Amino acid sequence: MFFFRPCIFREIRMKDYLILLHLTLLNYLHSAKSESSLAPALYVFGDSLLDSGNNNFLVTLARANFPPYGINFKDGATGRFTNGKTVADITAEKLGLPYAPPYLSPQSFQVLTGMNYASGAGGILAETGSHLGKCLSLDNQIHLFQKNVEMELPSHFGTTEELSKYLSKSIFMVAIGTNDYINNYLQPLFFNTSTVYTPQAFEQLLIQRLSQSLQRLYKLGARKIVVFEIGPIGCMPTYTKNQKPAGQCVEEYNQLVNYFNTQLAVMLPQLTSTSYGSFFINGKINKIVHNMIQNPCDYGENQVNSFYNLENSSQPSDNPLIAGFVETKDPCCFAWDGTLTCTPNVLPCHNIDGYFWWDAYHLTQAVYSVIARDCFNGSLACVPVNIQQLLHS
Repeated sequence: MFFFRPCIFREIRMKDYLILLHLTLLNYLHSAKSESSLAPALYVFGDSLLDSGNNNFLVTLARANFPPYGINFKDGATGRFTNGKTVADITAEKLGLPYAPPYLSPQSFQVLTGMNYASGAGGILAETGSHLGKCLSLDNQIHLFQKNVEMELPSHFGTTEELSKYLSKSIFMVAIGTNDYINNYLQPLFFNTSTVYTPQAFEQLLIQRLSQSLQRLYKLGARKIVVFEIGPIGCMPTYTKNQKPAGQCVEEYNQLVNYFNTQLAVMLPQLTSTSYGSFFINGKINKIVHNMIQNPCDYGENQVNSFYNLENSSQPSDNPLIAGFVETKDPCCFAWDGTLTCTPNVLPCHNIDGYFWWDAYHLTQAVYSVIARDCFNGSLACVPVNIQQLLHS
């Protein structure tokens, strides 16, 4: 005959009680956060335009975990390739969410308000950026998200239906493709893609691979997905300083990404129509960025405040310069001859918000702010609807 020892029975009951209490508390915190935010979570995929620190944990030359990167943050460099916030960070603020932490950080374990998988130098193609060291391609990033969905998130939801609902209401942001050109196609010493593919054939390859990746995200539960165009890479200081074009940009390089952007505008509506319950939004930033370079004074205080409703902002550093951008050719940080990333521990320019470029490749927070605010509640950057409208779709 088997007898329970009362003390053991009480220990078992207490253990079960503590587990139940823990799960109840997690669910309560998740529900409270969801009720106070416009979306339950923000999931971020892409390259150095959105990387919030994943490359800090990879063996790579593509890093930004040193000053003057992150100079706008109280604690300094975070791994973001700019002076402060990215488009994803500003979007998170508008959604009432904390910044999506880098997935590779040990401190990011079991975060329910979103995650950042973006990796500097990463691209759509697996080999892109590999000459700089380890980086996460888009497929790598989606694989990590799949691990999160299948192995980590389920313990926080009572049923698969609840998890599906959470994912369907979350916002997914993707900015990828730039490195497939600047760290692949335009690097003939390391890659042969420019000899194997014509510009049009290369664009078709990228679009096909990107479409497959976006469909993977959809199958994993993503429904509200914002996909940004590639910006005008020919306007990057790394190219304008070296090639000294007659105009402000190397338009031959801009045309390369225009092939991609044109087909992206075709592909995203097709995915929306063939993927039940989905909304694939096109972040049409190329012309906006190009126009900001060509007409920097159009983005002064009066124009921006009226369009983006910034009058009540409690963080003046988020706003573009009162008189517009005063420098659109040179990077703000010391980037050797203006063609590289920032030199470590060298102070940047004094008037950061007046500069368009942070280093030879990346934009300043002031530019990201204009893009993020328009994509959230404007009518130019994100079509056919902005993020605020997407939340109610």
